[in-house]
Amino acid sequence: MKRTDFRFAERLRVRWAEIDAQQIVFNGHYLAYFDTAVGGWWRALALPYHETMKSLNGDLFVRKATLEYVGSARYDELLDVGVRCQRIGSSSMTVLCAVFHGDELLVHGELVYVFADPATKTPKPIPSALRAVIEGFEAGEPVIEVRIGGWDELGAQAGAIRQAVFVDEQKIPAEMEWDAADASCVHAVAFNRFGMPLATGRLLEHVPGVAKIGRMAVARSMRGGRVGRAVLDALMREGRALGYGEAVLHAQLSAQGFYTRAGFVQRGASFEEAGIGHVEMVRAL
Repeated sequence: MKRTDFRFAERLRVRWAEIDAQQIVFNGHYLAYFDTAVGGWWRALALPYHETMKSLNGDLFVRKATLEYVGSARYDELLDVGVRCQRIGSSSMTVLCAVFHGDELLVHGELVYVFADPATKTPKPIPSALRAVIEGFEAGEPVIEVRIGGWDELGAQAGAIRQAVFVDEQKIPAEMEWDAADASCVHAVAFNRFGMPLATGRLLEHVPGVAKIGRMAVARSMRGGRVGRAVLDALMREGRALGYGEAVLHAQLSAQGFYTRAGFVQRGASFEEAGIGHVEMVRAL
């Protein structure tokens, strides 16, 4: 079993509270590592877990968990926890998990889930739509689609995400969030394979030759799953297609690293916008 056998892996750092008297990770913590990584795997599938299960009128319950110990992890080590769906049956699925330190396999095991009615716990067939997403992901298929369009086409979905992120979560006054520019902007919305909108952003002209990207928002449960990067990349491609040579944006300070990884660089000092620290960032298109 190799690290490259897994399309998805969650990176974790061993915490002090997780080691035992032998100065290695206590054996029971590996199940918590598995569960944490499985949560990341659902994000990689672009499936918000609770919303997805509600839409399918079911839930997944662990029926069996097995662990096999090959080596030991130690305090402060960085671990990669690989997750892969190994088998999908009629009402159950087997998920393979493996913990690596670099290329060294330390622990591996299986989690067997049963899809069931959440109230009665009675097993139900795994929905074909869920099966298709999981099998497609493991086969290397994309799990999201970014659509580009106007407000009349994408406004309902983009607006719902922005309302949840900016108005409800960040407490930005609603009158500051909505403006007349929405009607003429290019909007991008990322949808998963169930048609759920997960992230959005918009593009408009800042000055001739320079596009401004803004209103970038990602559903809370999808952050860290590269959905926001897909929207940003789509907006930059659209900017290039429209003939812009540069893109500018106002990044919240908490998201500055995200934009830096996408090639943007800071220009000028930080400032406040809607009561939140921001910095202007630019990059060539």
